Amino acid sequence: MKHSMKYAAMAALTAMCLSCTTKQPNPLAKEILNNPDLQVVDSMGRFILSQGFNAGSGYSQVWARDMNTFIETACEEVNPEEIRGALLVFFALQQPNNEMIDGYVLKGEFNWGDPKPYYSDAAPDHVGFKNTVETDQETSLIQIIGKYIRKTGDKSILKEVVNGQTVYERMVKMIDYLMTEKYDSKYGLLTGALTSDWGDVQANDDEMVDINENSVVTIDAYDNAMFAIALGYMAEMSEGEDKAKWEKMRKEIVANTRKHLWDEAANKIIPHVYPNGTPDFVDFDENKIHYHGGTAIAIEAGILEHDEIGIVNAQMVRNVQQSGMPSIGLTVYPPYPEGFFRGGMAKAYVYQNGGDWTWFGGRMIQQLIANGYIEEAYAEITPMIERVIKNKGFYEWYGQGGVPSGSGHFKGSAGVLCKAIEMLREWAENNK
Repeated sequence: MKHSMKYAAMAALTAMCLSCTTKQPNPLAKEILNNPDLQVVDSMGRFILSQGFNAGSGYSQVWARDMNTFIETACEEVNPEEIRGALLVFFALQQPNNEMIDGYVLKGEFNWGDPKPYYSDAAPDHVGFKNTVETDQETSLIQIIGKYIRKTGDKSILKEVVNGQTVYERMVKMIDYLMTEKYDSKYGLLTGALTSDWGDVQANDDEMVDINENSVVTIDAYDNAMFAIALGYMAEMSEGEDKAKWEKMRKEIVANTRKHLWDEAANKIIPHVYPNGTPDFVDFDENKIHYHGGTAIAIEAGILEHDEIGIVNAQMVRNVQQSGMPSIGLTVYPPYPEGFFRGGMAKAYVYQNGGDWTWFGGRMIQQLIANGYIEEAYAEITPMIERVIKNKGFYEWYGQGGVPSGSGHFKGSAGVLCKAIEMLREWAENNK
């Protein structure tokens, strides 16, 4: 009798201990998994991404910087052979100086005069184009190849010969081009022209997308974070001495970006460093501007520490509240003053001068999830999800009052949201 009572007490104690250590249901995980809007938007996005590789409605061109943000989901919705073929066209249009184009289109569909066309005998049916004020073409394409290999396992693309050179050799030469033509040895970073954050429209010149004698040379976090991420993929795609070389370069770019473009006191990204001297901004302090897109990519590149991610995210949320814009897709805050840019961007909260772009806001959501800021990510993705459903599409950008603008089926927006939704669900499944 005493033994049975003893064993009963031990069993009860064991049950109590098991109860204490049993994982409790996570209400946030349950809410994410039961949210029908996430399923609706994911399905809408996957349908759009199954329809080809052009940037979206209103765009017949295939852009590297756009494809970089939807390649992963596209690999789940499109025959990988089609994707491989589309990627190889980029390498066929690589120029004799080893630079890479922004994108390409069939010759019959090239109907604009600026930027200038780029041709190659290796791609007789296509014409390339490039907005030279930006420095993310080579780095975008390298990231695409890395993501394609991760998703499909097709490493053979690296040995595919295009116009006498393998894809891997061509990517190496793309980096050679950047280091020869865009690298500033004083700062140890890549240069570009004066644009708004990640944008490809330069200030103070009617030739908005091409570098010319009037362009202002700058160094920014976006271009260099993209380079660091690309070098990480190069290390992943190589072995031995090459692997060590790319990893060493990546660490140097990360360190130099943080050294020159991270404001320790303000806990924010500095908009630009000016190697040839800072322009006269008169009564305007550019360093007060928060660059949301470049900050998101800097996080992806590993330039910010964990606590700093929380700080800059809080800044973004506060910027949204102060601006009255819809989401953290808000490009910059405060916007550049009226007249700083030409055309529509001369006004605040238009296009890249403070417009709200899911294309980059969604990437910030991804980084919040990747770094454990789940509650923040779920709260901040909500307005992006809601406006897709409300407007029945993935608009390129949104103006004040949440007015949708640009392409109505912008694949970059669809791609970043589909990936963010997948990441949220994966977290929820592992924590339910």
